[in-house]
Amino acid sequence: MRNERIGDITPRERIESECARRGKEAVLADCIALLNGATDPNLTTSLAGPGAEKYFDGRPHHDLYWFRVWALRGLLWSWDATAAPHVRAALRDEAWRVREMAAKVVARHRVDEAAPALAALLADPVPRVRRAAERALERVVAPEA
Repeated sequence: MRNERIGDITPRERIESECARRGKEAVLADCIALLNGATDPNLTTSLAGPGAEKYFDGRPHHDLYWFRVWALRGLLWSWDATAAPHVRAALRDEAWRVREMAAKVVARHRVDEAAPALAALLADPVPRVRRAAERALERVVAPEA
């Protein structure tokens, strides 16, 4: 994942700041809620930056999968094993960006039980998802260094 800055703060810094402000457990719970369909303007802005505000303008949006992507990004930096089943489910999401980010979370946190779902993603129609699945599989099947 690129070290992408929005303003003067990276996604990791935003998430760590939110964890320091509200507590890691609260951020984790809210990330899981976002993965399951919730929409929270405060958390979403913390996870995604100011560009997320457009989703709360009262207009219809057809790219709401970004909430799930941002929730997974939050799980990159605010992790607990209780999130693993939700991340495994995200590997089957209809949106390729969600599947890609879920594979990155699996790789970072070595969610070994996701190996079968990752193996299925090796045949994903989107090259970026296949690459993320390959990298994640290398991490979850390799012995820890």
